[in-house]
Amino acid sequence: MKKPLLGVLLAVLLLGTGAAPALASGHGTAAPAKTSLPVATAPAPAAAADFAGTVALSNCSGSVVRTAGSQPDDPALVLSNGHCLESGFPAAGEVVLDKPSSRTFTLLNSSGGNLATLSASKVAYATMTDTDISLYQLTSTYAQIQSRYGIDALELNDSRPAQGAAIKVVSGYWKTVYSCGIDGFVPQLKEGDWTWKDSIRYTPACDTIGGTSGSPVIDDATGKVVAVNNTGNEDGGRCTLNNPCEVDENGDVTVHQGTNYAEETYLIVPCVGAGNAIDLSLPGCALPKP
Repeated sequence: MKKPLLGVLLAVLLLGTGAAPALASGHGTAAPAKTSLPVATAPAPAAAADFAGTVALSNCSGSVVRTAGSQPDDPALVLSNGHCLESGFPAAGEVVLDKPSSRTFTLLNSSGGNLATLSASKVAYATMTDTDISLYQLTSTYAQIQSRYGIDALELNDSRPAQGAAIKVVSGYWKTVYSCGIDGFVPQLKEGDWTWKDSIRYTPACDTIGGTSGSPVIDDATGKVVAVNNTGNEDGGRCTLNNPCEVDENGDVTVHQGTNYAEETYLIVPCVGAGNAIDLSLPGCALPKP
């Protein structure tokens, strides 16, 4: 995973004092420090960035999202990664549903300025099985966010993105936009105990770093969210934490050091029912179930 930022900052502090280059990630799992890039230093902001609708978490990035069927008076949803949960990484096979949460999110304006603090009422859904997503339900509705702050939610695309599509990865934490393309799709992406299916592989320009976890991946042509940024192979390791490996249809394993990945989000759309409730029994809903 793109390490939650607490782990990244701890790495810098530990290395600065001569400690061993192993650190606890943001959720207490041992992980190697990334020495090729000083990830505690923010990358340069994009020249024409648009951060409207994105949020910064305490350790990750995220976005306020809606489906085409979401209503103005529905409680808004924030999308991030399952591995960004404040309670720690969900175990392989674990699904979190309707768990109370009071987590807060910093809402950004189009230029990346801090607009407001939004609060969650619960984790509506989260998992690291087959995909790596979390959906927080907020105490504010879409209409309230729009009227108070002039911010509209980003819409989740309801279909699978295309190979070669131009995309942007918008990090609310670092207030940085990465522009690249969809290089291809990975049948299985394995990292530690977790396996994700049909993951997106970026072209090299999306050199995402710690703290970008949970960033929305936005299709340039439609402006809709097609995926959520989640991991990259940092050290060339094979299927280990922070070093995912690709597994093809024949079971052959390949490793691409420095390559970064995202998880598609169109699968969320059929699972959002009336009132923005996550209903895993809805027709066409294929998200993992408890």
